Amino acid sequence: MTTPHIKQELNNGIATISFYHPNHNSLPSDLLIELKQTIENAGKNEDIRVIILKSAGDKTFCAGASFQELCAINDEEIGALFFSGFANVINAIRKCSKIVIGSIQGKAVGGGVGIAAATDYCLASKFASIKLSELTIGIGPFVVAPALERKIGLAAFSQLTLDATSFYSAEWAHNKGLFSSVHENNEELDKAVLTLAQNLANYNPEALTALKQILWKDTENWDELLRERAAISGKLVLSAFTKESLKRFKK
Repeated sequence: MTTPHIKQELNNGIATISFYHPNHNSLPSDLLIELKQTIENAGKNEDIRVIILKSAGDKTFCAGASFQELCAINDEEIGALFFSGFANVINAIRKCSKIVIGSIQGKAVGGGVGIAAATDYCLASKFASIKLSELTIGIGPFVVAPALERKIGLAAFSQLTLDATSFYSAEWAHNKGLFSSVHENNEELDKAVLTLAQNLANYNPEALTALKQILWKDTENWDELLRERAAISGKLVLSAFTKESLKRFKK
């Protein structure tokens, strides 16, 4: 498996959407666009009752954005568009009429943590440590902040953000509310995710849709909010500090 892709499988009302990239499941812009569209289409499909969102492989869930694309940004408009990629996926999950279950089998960094936080119910393996490293290169986790603050609170988000060089354990994320449960290995994680999905697929879809609206109450401004946050990052990535930091990371 070497070709980046987004894949959807449908079985008994359960849609499993998975993404893959050979560079630790990082998500370049084209995959983010496709992932957003796949989630939106699944939300409109009457044959789908519940969605599982996961990545391929057994190590890294998502390493965040494409480093190559990040280094190539040369104006604010392109920068804002780049950071809108994860914003659009988060909003697609938020607005999707179906419950989205996150299955986090390995490490998550930056935007990958944001995707995990955006899912309605998130399960993980004990290997799913998380890190927000954005400050180390002169930007910040502005786009993913609303999703994370909603799940883990401002204090935990501040800790995760300011300690930008550390991975925090899956158990820490569980204690803070990001993960609903943590499992010993990927096989146990897959079983737990499937059991939950099967249960949800048997519930009244109208009730689940109504519940989803309640779960996301007071987030109606996120389309605009996350665009504004993307613009902040798009400006900061052009700063001298960030350009120098990216050069060091390249070396």
